[in-house]
Amino acid sequence: MKEELNILIQAQYPLIYLVTSEEQRAEQAIAKIAQQYSKHRRVFSWTVTHGMVEYGQPGNATQHNTVHAEPAISWVIREKEPGIFIFKDLHPFIADANVTRSLRDAIISLRGTEKTIILISPLQQIPIELEKDVVVLDFPFPDLSELNQVLSRQLEQARSNRITTDAREKLLKATLGLTKDEAEKVYRKAYVKAGRLTEEEVDIVLSEKKQQIRRNGVLDYIEEDETINAVGGLEELKKWLKQRSGAFTERAREYGLPQPKGMLILGVPGCGKSLIAKTTSRLWGLPLLRLDLGRVYDSAVGRSEANLRNALKTAESISPAILFIDELDKAFAGSAGSADSDGGTSSRIFGSFLTWMQEKTSPVFVMATANRVERLPGEFLRKGRFDEIFFVDLPSLEERQAIFNIHLTKRRSDISRFDIEQLSKVSDGFSGAEIEQAIIAAMYEAFAQDREFTQLDIIAAIKSTLPLSRTMTEQVTALRDWARQRARPASASVAEYQRLEF
Repeated sequence: MKEELNILIQAQYPLIYLVTSEEQRAEQAIAKIAQQYSKHRRVFSWTVTHGMVEYGQPGNATQHNTVHAEPAISWVIREKEPGIFIFKDLHPFIADANVTRSLRDAIISLRGTEKTIILISPLQQIPIELEKDVVVLDFPFPDLSELNQVLSRQLEQARSNRITTDAREKLLKATLGLTKDEAEKVYRKAYVKAGRLTEEEVDIVLSEKKQQIRRNGVLDYIEEDETINAVGGLEELKKWLKQRSGAFTERAREYGLPQPKGMLILGVPGCGKSLIAKTTSRLWGLPLLRLDLGRVYDSAVGRSEANLRNALKTAESISPAILFIDELDKAFAGSAGSADSDGGTSSRIFGSFLTWMQEKTSPVFVMATANRVERLPGEFLRKGRFDEIFFVDLPSLEERQAIFNIHLTKRRSDISRFDIEQLSKVSDGFSGAEIEQAIIAAMYEAFAQDREFTQLDIIAAIKSTLPLSRTMTEQVTALRDWARQRARPASASVAEYQRLEF
């Protein structure tokens, strides 16, 4: 990004919009770029509190009558020497007609000169009048080299330079995705808490990092204790995931393999779609971030798009990582016709997300689940968005046996008294979640009578339950019909049958 910014300034672009919350770091990068030119360019920064101040000068060294946005822009136009003029947090004023017109006048005046206006803001808010004239750049989070400088300063202050290379690497990777200020605070907290900075303090850094990620209100950092063995059946899907467990390693790049983009898991509710997504994080050894698209939307103009952009930027900054989106069909249902309901916000969010999925080069693997395929926009289902689309059907007899084994073993060390085969036959048409709830209902029944639950308790609970496959027969049948020709079966038995049929 810094190289791109340098090129744009040299190419005499009059207006650049830099999206970041790290004002100080961005300002330092711009000042460093300005010093590289043979014809030195002065750098000025504008804020609504101090007006236009030259970089490196005290805050009270304000240029005359530049506190308000319009006079400040006029001052830039009148300035005769080459320079870079940074406007911080102009977004609350940029929609004002006078400010917009002043910027358009500045663009005309600065064109072909060695003067550039750079707007720095955490929110991307651009009036329609300026869209054709502004270049938008995202200022990236600090990389490992920048974080290494932060860590070195902290170690020097703590007089604790004795740290192994492995411990340093782990501490640095633990703070990927944080700003420099956040990383500095996390290292300080770890030192204050433990009195040192070593490999053992990585957990402290990670716990604070999780809080930082959760603070944006859009991403959740998920820790899953279950392994992929906690998922009954779905052997074809598990095989696909296990084959790609080393897909993000350097060895895979040397072999010539591309980084996997993602997968969409369609299926009947309660059949383990979300659990398989969560347990993949442990299988691959990658952090799992859940994107809650419901939290993306904000009533403030431009805020929804900024929320999504920041969330995706955070996911990219800590990559390789898994980005989990549960119930994608609900999140983007009706986005095509959102102009009448929300001014087109849903359509813009949908378009931005699709573009990111198509063009992303960072190793962020998108795992999405959906129950209602007819609600999904067709753009999601075309090749190139996802590496594979899997269909998770109701469990077969053998898979129900595995599910009963898993859930009974969780609750009792000895399950020899249960006839798993009989339970599997009785629960025909049940999803994995419904089987678990039948076991829990049997346990409650026995607990109320102060005794151990039995085979008959589970059968009684099953008999008293009407599964989703019967209450929503039409929906399940339609989903199966759609998936038969368009999706890959997650169950090994169905996949093998289709191969033999082919």
